[in-house]
Amino acid sequence: MNNNLHMQTDNWLISRALTEAAGPWDHRLFHDDDGECFCRLILASDGIQFVPDAKSYYRDTESQSVSHIGRSEKKMEAQLFAMKLQIGYLRAREDSHRIRAACLTYLQDWLPNFYPNRPDLVQQAHQLAATLGGGLSLPRASWKFAWIEKLFGLAAAKYTQSYYNQTKCSVLRAWDKMMHCLWGDPRLHSQETSPVVSWVRGLRVGIDEYQTCYSAG
Repeated sequence: MNNNLHMQTDNWLISRALTEAAGPWDHRLFHDDDGECFCRLILASDGIQFVPDAKSYYRDTESQSVSHIGRSEKKMEAQLFAMKLQIGYLRAREDSHRIRAACLTYLQDWLPNFYPNRPDLVQQAHQLAATLGGGLSLPRASWKFAWIEKLFGLAAAKYTQSYYNQTKCSVLRAWDKMMHCLWGDPRLHSQETSPVVSWVRGLRVGIDEYQTCYSAG
């Protein structure tokens, strides 16, 4: 929570004994049900063993994914509800200054999902922050979209940023798919001296490096 490091669902390998100890999936949650579940799993465990060489493959479905909140009222409400549950679990284990500080950071990081579309949820987040002994600052648009916020407001800036990110991901995905089709063509591999092979390989390396930089921030 303190560093906003949340691992995707299929990254975890969990024993049946631990799953039963943590309890079943909470079907009341329309969003962040995995976050709430893994919060309980982590708290019920003796610790986490990270395996750096392990890999998993994840199919990105963009805005159709359940993890994408967008403007869904149900998902916003479920997100805050799940956050309240997780903060409660953590404070029940240890209600120290460092825990409350991490919970405040957690609320601040996710506040943009509710502001300015749901002022009622923002108010609830502020009230929860007060019980933690702190406060929340209102979100601001990133520097790329700050001019839009000044002219049209934060809601317009958030929509523009979301549309921009989705478009960029779509372009990268389409480009990567095209490169994969070219790279996977056996006719290209059979012509080791062909300049086409060299061009495709160089282009493929370039797009991989670009995507790595893009994923890193």
